[in-house]
Amino acid sequence: MRLLQICRLGHPALRRPCEPVPPEEILRPAFQDFLDDLVATLRENAGAGLAAPQVFVSRQVCVIESRVADKEEGEPEFAFAILINPEVAPIGDEIIEDWEGCLSVDDLRGLVPRHAKIQVKALGRNGKSLAFKAAKFHARVIQHEVDHLHGILFLDRMKDMKSLMHIKEYSRYSRDLAARRRGRA
Repeated sequence: MRLLQICRLGHPALRRPCEPVPPEEILRPAFQDFLDDLVATLRENAGAGLAAPQVFVSRQVCVIESRVADKEEGEPEFAFAILINPEVAPIGDEIIEDWEGCLSVDDLRGLVPRHAKIQVKALGRNGKSLAFKAAKFHARVIQHEVDHLHGILFLDRMKDMKSLMHIKEYSRYSRDLAARRRGRA
């Protein structure tokens, strides 16, 4: 496995819609090696998700390793998934605004509205169909990474750029700002 270079904000690779992965390519050794590299890069950078365009590869692939909200008894606290050609559909109308950052947008955080619950369909690492539901933070991470596959960054989803913060200020002031925005302070 090798670590891949992270593409940064401003590079055109982040703004291009990605091509689907042909199913016959999934089990090829070169593609499987790329998946291993993508996972290693995600873990090395302590991210919750990483999409192929973030490592300069214009393919519909992302890796998710995030906390699971509303988990059933016996379910793991963290979910790991490789999603190939993912499709996401909202479940219900509930939208939650919460903080997001991105490995491609260094040291910034902002408030982003996302669907609270989603249905996900994709191909897995073995080329077989996956279908599952995700909620809260897990759903947020998946939506964030799938956006990357369409050339969309979390900054594009923010309702108000006034919530955009440097990570040091975020750790000091984010709770106060979020409470004010929700009318609680």
